[in-house]
Amino acid sequence: MKQILLILIISGFAIQAASQKEKYLGVALLNTQSYLPFGKFSGMFTDAFHPGVEATFGMNVNVRKKHDWFWDLRLAYFYHRFVQHGIPLYTNFGYRYKFNRRISVDAALGAGYMHSIPATAKLKFNGNDNYENNKGIGRMQANVCFGVGAGYWLNQESKKPLKLFITYQQRLQLPFVRSYVPILPYNSFMIGIYKPLTLKPDKKN
Repeated sequence: MKQILLILIISGFAIQAASQKEKYLGVALLNTQSYLPFGKFSGMFTDAFHPGVEATFGMNVNVRKKHDWFWDLRLAYFYHRFVQHGIPLYTNFGYRYKFNRRISVDAALGAGYMHSIPATAKLKFNGNDNYENNKGIGRMQANVCFGVGAGYWLNQESKKPLKLFITYQQRLQLPFVRSYVPILPYNSFMIGIYKPLTLKPDKKN
């Protein structure tokens, strides 16, 4: 767990130090389903709804006409009914291919910390013929993830453009319960907006 926290700290400093890179902010709504890796897509829209939200602060570390490499730091929250409240904090490194000025696809690999809070009562016997609350503040977990997605610039000509994106992500939470479910897999579908932090230059200048 200390190694995961160290990765997050180093990533945060690296993003902040790269003042000349193209930085961006993002926010997304998501639905999460517990299932085998990349084993559930249609269920995102038909099965039980496990909602969440995710915020992103990132940068394009290498920009070319058709290709970008990007790196970001993400904080999310999701609710898995009867199981847990999940709070992932993780970093992503990814590749983006641009078909044209508006449309792109990407893939990213990430890892980081995840805080798990039970979504139901957790009791323990106190030795005085009574049970007492034992939920506490939750458990420290690790998570790794891989996602694929697509983006579309809504107003590419503006100085303050917005990018609509969708992502289909697989997350592995570990160790969930060492005795019988050491790894808990999640499939997530996200839809959100990215906004650059720097203005586009005026073409007249």
